[in-house]
Amino acid sequence: MGSGSQIHYKQNRLKQLRAFCHAARTGSVSAAAEKIFLSQPTVSLQIQALEREFGTVLFERRGPKIKLTPEGDLLFQMAEPLVEGMDKLHDTFATQCGRVDQGVLNIAAGESTILYILPDPVSAFVEQYPGIELKLHNVTGRDGLAMLRADEVDLAVGSMLEVPDDITYRPFVTYQPALITPKEHPLADKKSVTLEDIAPYGLILPPRHLSTWRLVDLVFKQHNLGYRVTMEAGGWEVIKKYVELGLGISIVTDVCLTGKENLGVIPIGQYFPKRSYGIVQRRGKFLSPQTKCFMKTLDRVFADRVVEAPPQTVGDAEWEDAYLG
Repeated sequence: MGSGSQIHYKQNRLKQLRAFCHAARTGSVSAAAEKIFLSQPTVSLQIQALEREFGTVLFERRGPKIKLTPEGDLLFQMAEPLVEGMDKLHDTFATQCGRVDQGVLNIAAGESTILYILPDPVSAFVEQYPGIELKLHNVTGRDGLAMLRADEVDLAVGSMLEVPDDITYRPFVTYQPALITPKEHPLADKKSVTLEDIAPYGLILPPRHLSTWRLVDLVFKQHNLGYRVTMEAGGWEVIKKYVELGLGISIVTDVCLTGKENLGVIPIGQYFPKRSYGIVQRRGKFLSPQTKCFMKTLDRVFADRVVEAPPQTVGDAEWEDAYLG
């Protein structure tokens, strides 16, 4: 094979592997074709060429959906970092030369994380890297994980109680649970409270399908106590407002407390778990220079904060609660 043919062959190999990786991520040839701006037959031909070359079947085909075979999964694990590395070679080279002054960084996070965790690191990052376009996607945990798996975002920031096999989670800060009450409430001036103290008063909690409600229910049941919910409200800012108005008390994570609220705040870490917040990524994903710079910024901003790994208790959908508060 002449040198010209070898170059053409290698160019085709990259195109084939790129098509294969996108099909593997999306589970669909048509979705992969749309992602890389090719026709569906072209993507199918590129995958078939790889299968012929390696002498194996890479996908199980079930109608419009495709699923990796064990051999396909092995090739995907080997090829994905190579394809991403080639696609981001320009940015990586610029970083190695000390220039991270352009590009885009997509971050998924929920409202609570965007309100309470990200303002300081985002401000520091934008000041240090003004040429990088930063896109914050305000999403639920379930949608955030879907965006990570589809490579629609570079990373997510949030709280995870259990980490799926295809996801990595590195906590960088931990917050404490707290009972909040109106200022004039009978419990407001107490330095500590028991569940028996809390039980008679109406609670304001996030919607029932989120993990906070289930956690409250579990803790009270473990202590053979009843409790009463007087209001469901989405978002910690909303909950704090209605507690201030005297419409109930609530159990929150103190990440949402600035110290300026007109509230009584009592620690309840003896009953409820701490909550960590961290960097969430798809396992094996190539880290762009922009992603690495943002991760360094996060670590620098939270360098003096306590970090504790969360208890492994519930499934990945519970990340939604960290987003919605």
